Amino acid sequence: MAKPQYWLIKSEPSVYAYAQLEKDGRTQWTGVRSFEARNNLRAMKPGDLCLYYHSNEGKAVVAVARVLTEPGEDPTAPGEDWASVEVGPLVALKEPVTLATVKATRELKEFPLITRSRLSVASVTPEHFKRILEMSGTKLPRARSA
Repeated sequence: MAKPQYWLIKSEPSVYAYAQLEKDGRTQWTGVRSFEARNNLRAMKPGDLCLYYHSNEGKAVVAVARVLTEPGEDPTAPGEDWASVEVGPLVALKEPVTLATVKATRELKEFPLITRSRLSVASVTPEHFKRILEMSGTKLPRARSA
């Protein structure tokens, strides 16, 4: 099985908070209208892991979500060239990692919240993903055997 890739996905909590994803169990990640972010969605594969960032309100990485489906057409833009994937909840972080903390952490100076702050879907290095988990005091749940 291929190693997962890592991503940062952003949502305003008043629009779609991580708690809502936990309640729903899965959602289509739609409405992305940046070509760079769209291309990142198209690069996602089932099993990839996403740091879930609450933007504008809270400004913190709050959870890890998992990509559930291959990328497809964005149903909110029929006939247009936009993409979406389905994501599901994996784990809420024990301690959210705020934007201020990210900015103050030398090892994260190249993290997309800093380098690509306007991008709603961004690639994250394995090292940055691991560092965010360490800072939050969170361990990923063990994968269940099929």
